[in-house]
Amino acid sequence: MYTAQGTPEKEQVVLRFAPLVRRLAFQMMARLPASVQVDDLIQNGMIGLLDASARFEDGLGAQFETYAVQRIRGAMLDGLRESDTMPRGMRREMRRVEAVLHQLEHQHGRHPTEIELATALDISLADYQKLLSEARGHQVVYLEDLSGGKAGEEGEDFLDRHEVNHTPNPLYLLEEAGLHKTLVSAIERLPEREKMAMSLYYEEDLNLKEIGAVMGVTESRVCQLHSQAVARLRVAVLGSKAALEVAMKRKEKKKHG
Repeated sequence: MYTAQGTPEKEQVVLRFAPLVRRLAFQMMARLPASVQVDDLIQNGMIGLLDASARFEDGLGAQFETYAVQRIRGAMLDGLRESDTMPRGMRREMRRVEAVLHQLEHQHGRHPTEIELATALDISLADYQKLLSEARGHQVVYLEDLSGGKAGEEGEDFLDRHEVNHTPNPLYLLEEAGLHKTLVSAIERLPEREKMAMSLYYEEDLNLKEIGAVMGVTESRVCQLHSQAVARLRVAVLGSKAALEVAMKRKEKKKHG
């Protein structure tokens, strides 16, 4: 059941963990646009599973399954990035929304309203809400990348930095702790309706139609609230990351100065 190198046979791994790959694929599909095919996610997930079995040396116990989940999801996300599920124009527009969000938050010291954002973007409120609706689902990749995406001097992937038996450096631990704290704080500061939509979506695992029924709004409106909340969270976390990097550079300069 094992190769000469002591790693599990591919057939054994596929047979035992194929249901796990399918489950993770369908969980991810709930947060992706309809253009994404579940078979593509499963195929990429299988690649991640085989990669996990090749890297992991302690058999196929519970610890391996925990590690494999990280690798499977990472492979699925890599596939989404490569297929560029968000059109370039849409990605550019959402980046513009985030830039305006950042500017208005600093200007007013609070979260800007949708009307303020639409005005600053020089578009109508209806067009702004249409943009939010069209962006629905694409931010799943952004959420996974909030801690930096590609990091490290070797182009290390986010999932690589969470390998079992990997010893993170103190700077990484400080950065992770700071970003986690910032993200939790940013979620707490979200406008109430956006916070409720995010909670129902990610914690209660309700679909958009169910969330709309709970909140008394349309499914399209839930899409808008979700997209806008993710944009706010990205602004908060990426701003915190930039501030931390500046602080650490100053500390290093002072240390060696």
